[in-house]
Parts: sequence; C-alpha cells; structure tokens
Amino acid sequence: MKYQYPFGEYVHRLVQQDQTPKKVFVLGVYASAVHARWEKDGKTICNALAVASEPKIFWDGNQEEARSIIDRIRIPEELGRLVPTDKDLNGPSARVLDEDILKPLGFTRDDAWLCDCLPETRLNGNQQRTIAKNYEPLIKKYGLNPVTVPDRPYLFCDCKRAKEITEELKKSQAELLVLLGDVPICQYLRRVCKVPYRYLREYSDMYGYGKATPVIIDGREIHVLPLAHPRQIGALGRSSRKWFDIHHDWEKIL
Repeated sequence: MKYQYPFGEYVHRLVQQDQTPKKVFVLGVYASAVHARWEKDGKTICNALAVASEPKIFWDGNQEEARSIIDRIRIPEELGRLVPTDKDLNGPSARVLDEDILKPLGFTRDDAWLCDCLPETRLNGNQQRTIAKNYEPLIKKYGLNPVTVPDRPYLFCDCKRAKEITEELKKSQAELLVLLGDVPICQYLRRVCKVPYRYLREYSDMYGYGKATPVIIDGREIHVLPLAHPRQIGALGRSSRKWFDIHHDWEKIL
C-alpha cells in the first residue's frame, strides 16, 4: 500500500544511496519527513507540517532541496500556500549525526552506511493532532486526499526487517556498528545476537558510555557502539538532559 501525506505526496522508502564499502554502519529508528509551513492570509496555520519523504536518508534539511520539494506540491488557492519552514525544523537529527557522532569518531558522511529500523516516515503525536485539527476538516469540501501515513508504532523492526538490516550490514563491510538509542538495541541487536543488555542505560552501566564492544552477527565479529538518540544529543524537543550531558562529556574526552 502507498501511504499519502497531506496534499498528496506519497511516502518513499529511504535507503543508503552510496552502497560502496564503508567504515561505520549507523542504525537509527525511523525515517523523518520534509516539513513545510502552511500559511493563509498572512497567518501561519501550521509551522511544521509533514508533507513529503526526505530526499535521502538522514537528510540535513538543505533549504534549497526543501523548497524544490515543497514547490511541486499543489494545494487549492483558497487554502493558502506551503513554504519551507524554519531551517532548524528540517534535518536536525542529521546535523547531530554529522557533528556530534560521526565527527568525534573521526568519520565523515562518506565513511558511513546509514540505515533505519523502519525506513519510512510515520506520524508522531504532534503531527497526528495537527492533521486532525487543520487538514481533516477540509478533506470533503476541497476534495483533498485522506492522510494514510500510519502512526508511530511500537515495533519498528521485526524478524524480517532484522534480516534485511543484517544483509545491509554485511554489504557495507563496516567494522563498527553505531546504534542510536534504545530501539536499535532491543529490536535489532537482540534479534541477531546474544547480548546481556536491552537498553542504552544497561549497556552504559556494564561497559561505559561510548565504549565499543565486540559481538558476533551472522558469523562475523563486529564492534557495536550504542549511543544516545540524536533527539537526546541535540536536545531536540522532549529529551533527556542526562543523556545530553553524558554524550557531550564523552565528546570532550575523545
């Protein structure tokens, strides 16, 4: 099934584009979206409405790319217009990945194979409420498409998806696997190898935050490095000050 955003764009699966061998494999949770500001009569209806899939995995929010994507979306004149939102509201996790994860480890984006447990956008609570309040009441009157993007699930990585990720990991030839937050640990890593921890907190208590340890995945040894999710590292929205401080202390001693 093809899922649709407000105003008609379809959800696209986001995967690593450059599939040459890499030094590090980064596993996140799920793909984000391109967000637009919805304006009408000089007023803002919604400051950050998810309207399209990102042009690439862990997109950095480039404003020109955002404008190009948003400009192709047509909405009835009576409903106003879509314009790029504030630059900080698109791609914040990617910027954290580049500056606070890859760079301290001595890598660039070119060194990394990027992957998500769920390689498609899903709607969080804020987007659900925004769509229900501002978009859904207009569907019938203006002939708009229903929004069919699923809500954010509990399960991001089942057994089938875990096998797909493992195949990507093998293809990447990376010797370091970076896991962003709890979900890649408990929903991927524990499906493919035996480890005595389920969450980042438990890993950090056992080995120390930011310390890589060896595991065996599909018969191959690889070092795994669980780190905080970019939301925590970058203090993006609701986040934990504890993990923000722990991670930035780790950066200082590298």
